[in-house]
Amino acid sequence: MTVQQDFKLGCQTFTWEMLGDSWQGGPDDLLRAISDAGYTGIEITDRMIGHYIDDAPAFARALETSGLVLVSYAVASPSGYCEADAVQSDVEQIRRTAGFVARFPGALISMGSATVMSPGPRPARYDIAARVYSESHAAARAEGVEVAVHPSSHTDTLIYDEADYAAIFERMDPEVGWVPDTGHILRGGQSVADAMTRWHERIRYVHLKDVDRGGDWAMLGRGVVDVSEVGRIAASAPRFNGWLVLEEESEAAGRDPAGAVAANFKTLREALSAGADH
Repeated sequence: MTVQQDFKLGCQTFTWEMLGDSWQGGPDDLLRAISDAGYTGIEITDRMIGHYIDDAPAFARALETSGLVLVSYAVASPSGYCEADAVQSDVEQIRRTAGFVARFPGALISMGSATVMSPGPRPARYDIAARVYSESHAAARAEGVEVAVHPSSHTDTLIYDEADYAAIFERMDPEVGWVPDTGHILRGGQSVADAMTRWHERIRYVHLKDVDRGGDWAMLGRGVVDVSEVGRIAASAPRFNGWLVLEEESEAAGRDPAGAVAANFKTLREALSAGADH
């Protein structure tokens, strides 16, 4: 049994986005690096799509030339999806984005982690974020596109630990998807297996990242993430679409993003192949 028979392997572009102004390339450079590394899919962010942002046909041609498909389009909002007066504009943003993503069969919209941007009681923020996610999902579905939520462990995230996940997920429409991110789950103090099992019905695809025992980012295979276990749980999820998406945030990626994602591709193939043989 080979990896390709069970999983499709994609790459997220935040590896380059986190470099900030030191990254001087464009979206075509990202497509080239990801394709050259061996991936067949890309998850691109609204900050990295560059000149293709209003030209879906041109982006589709660029993907085809690179041998890639769009797995997901990752978006965020200045509101952090937590401000009551921004709910309508946030939902409208997703509606417009869905019009773009609908040009790419099977692609999803990944909505970033709700983030606290102003003072206020936490339960009220949960209510607002769950409303934004649920109404955004409905707006995207009207365009034929699915939405999945991507929690984070970064500063001021509203979806950090087990209690946060429960507070948001139990408020959201059950049809809204989830992108479990192994690194963020671990940094939030949860077990990856427990979280993926508890919210099994919501899994749409998976972000693979690794961390060491201290919670610092590590190259895949050099931390504590059990890739084979993640693959087994994901594969049995009823709405899992088959994509494992690598996202690398380690210091090594900061020095050489293309080299880091290429190394991770090899590591992932080896880990999944080893798991399939058992």
